[in-house]
Amino acid sequence: MRDAERRHRDERLTSQVPDDFPWDPTPALLSGTQPKLAGRWIDGRLIVGLTAEERWVRWDMCEDLAQQLIRKTLEDAAKYPQHSRDVTLNGMRRAIERKGWTERVETDWLMARLRTLLGW
Repeated sequence: MRDAERRHRDERLTSQVPDDFPWDPTPALLSGTQPKLAGRWIDGRLIVGLTAEERWVRWDMCEDLAQQLIRKTLEDAAKYPQHSRDVTLNGMRRAIERKGWTERVETDWLMARLRTLLGW
């Protein structure tokens, strides 16, 4: 892909993802005392973190999951009216973490998004 086409595609994808969505959900752990930068060579470029396309895919998955969880969260809140909203959301978070669908920083974003969607 030519550089201009790639930049245009990356800008289009990046503009669709909220600024607060994480760029690097799984930072590398590299041993040693010297500072290190973990990156990958993709199409002749060193990429640290996610590419614009990878980030868009991760965000799209998290946004879709947040939308799906609205109904389930409201059902749980109605089923257990004695629980506060925070208790209900913490239960949702634990369920998501058990599934292993998202990284920790993505789960943080997803829960904030769910809270916003619910108006809680």
